[in-house]
Amino acid sequence: MFGVFWDQWLIAWTLGVGRCWKNAARFRPRIEFLSRMSHRRLRATTMFALVVSLVFYSLITNGFAAPAETSPPPVTPTPEARPSPGNALSSAATPSKAVENSVVKIFATLRQPDPTKPWTKKEPNDITASGVVISGKRILTNAHVVQYASEVQVQANQAGDKLPAIVKAVGPGIDLAVLELEDQKFFDSHAPLPFRKSLPDSKDPVVVYGYPTGGASLSITKGIISRIEFTGYSLSALGLRIQIDAAINPGNSGGPAVVNDEIVGLAFSHLQTAQNIGYIIPVEEIELFLQDVADGSYDGKPVMYDDLQTLENPALRSYLRLPESLQGMVVHRPFDPSPNYPLKEWDVITKIGDVTVDDEGMIKLGDTLRVRFAYMVQKLAQKDTVPLTIYRGGKESKINLPVLRQRPLVIPELKGTYPSYFVYGPIVFSEATTDLVALAQRNRETTALVAMLTYIGSPLIGRIGDKPAFPGERLVVVPCPFFPHRLSKGYGNPAWQVLKTVNHQPVKNLAHLVEILRDLKDEFITFEFDTRSSGESIVFPRAEMVSTTENILNDNGVRSQGSADVMIIWNAKKGDH
Repeated sequence: MFGVFWDQWLIAWTLGVGRCWKNAARFRPRIEFLSRMSHRRLRATTMFALVVSLVFYSLITNGFAAPAETSPPPVTPTPEARPSPGNALSSAATPSKAVENSVVKIFATLRQPDPTKPWTKKEPNDITASGVVISGKRILTNAHVVQYASEVQVQANQAGDKLPAIVKAVGPGIDLAVLELEDQKFFDSHAPLPFRKSLPDSKDPVVVYGYPTGGASLSITKGIISRIEFTGYSLSALGLRIQIDAAINPGNSGGPAVVNDEIVGLAFSHLQTAQNIGYIIPVEEIELFLQDVADGSYDGKPVMYDDLQTLENPALRSYLRLPESLQGMVVHRPFDPSPNYPLKEWDVITKIGDVTVDDEGMIKLGDTLRVRFAYMVQKLAQKDTVPLTIYRGGKESKINLPVLRQRPLVIPELKGTYPSYFVYGPIVFSEATTDLVALAQRNRETTALVAMLTYIGSPLIGRIGDKPAFPGERLVVVPCPFFPHRLSKGYGNPAWQVLKTVNHQPVKNLAHLVEILRDLKDEFITFEFDTRSSGESIVFPRAEMVSTTENILNDNGVRSQGSADVMIIWNAKKGDH
């Protein structure tokens, strides 16, 4: 019964997201009936999957990122941040004309990818955000403001003209970007703001400048530094993050947080489920980013990806026969299981450089701040290795651990790129990305999709966060329903399923799939999908699939059979397939 339910449920989902066929409505009574029949069986799975989806969504959205303003919504009164009287009177929290002159409003037209229709882009989206002039005749803002931008313009405070800008560098993981202007004369009258050389302290007053929703002119809000932590910005990037209680709203993204006319951070997000909890990227992270992109490309920050656990449990300490005074973090699973990798299971990391690591994996910075010891990786890494002291077999030893600047993932992030795809007959193939999976949690109609994928054992759920099992491994997914054509008659909707084999040959990635399809000579072609239960094998006549593809593309307004990278592979032996 579940095989039928999967098929009809996908049809219902198709209706929900706007891709429908005329006869799809007749399935609705059957969907409702089958939903009641399978309710008990799926209840536990659904609850589990929804929890997974919420956690994953928080990772995908980079810590509740505040979006740039798209259009002015109706003004709704909300509570304002309330700094203490002492902070409000402090000179550090007094608005400055010099700062106001260096803060700009950014206008961007975004053409974001549509992972469920990888052959096209989403409709243009006009947004506004903030930025600040920094040294080197540059403007600093957030990556999410200008990533996928087809046009960017900058407007100074109290100015009428909008100046064309060029995106020079983007760091998607740490959410920073650098702009330059075609007209360099702008910087003659708009001086750069200096960076503060040290981290602010908790309870320091701070002023945030920007252009949030609710109006067109520059907004200035006051607050205090509430918290400083080392945490995740995205799936592959860690960094220092400062929490403040000054109001940060859509449109504030990219605006400076200032103390005594010096930048202490850049606004980038707020906690949507709470009031007056905003986040800024501190100067230390900004300077690391600027150093990274000085050569014209963003390489990323050095990070340890080993799985560690705390050393607080007495039984665990006794099991490892550790001296009473020894503190550190236990290696649960080394990132690389090869014999030459310097970390082994049950090693205890006691120091990073000369800094002692405690049983919670924390280190002290000054007298009042404790952060995760992984913070020191970005401070100490040389030639992509970091010095550690470990305890193994009753003695301490020093090692140099290799660190990575990009996390290898079998389901990676797009990070400013557009998804590759290939159309073969009425079926579309693409590579799975976290951007695609995230769509399953973003509206009421598709939230239950996560539960379905979990039930059938889809790798889209089971392999989130996994590194590739072999070099180049990616999951090939069908991102959308069949294009209408008689060749697909009688088959269920293959959307969101991961391709496992073609004519019993395992598929390694999208490029490999295109090679297989290009070189096939068989009369029939069989697609099998990676599911624990349900699903079906799909068989097509190979020659007819090839001959009808062009007509299918024309009928559906698809300009190219595939993205440029895979078409190079497909055309490598053109005429031989």
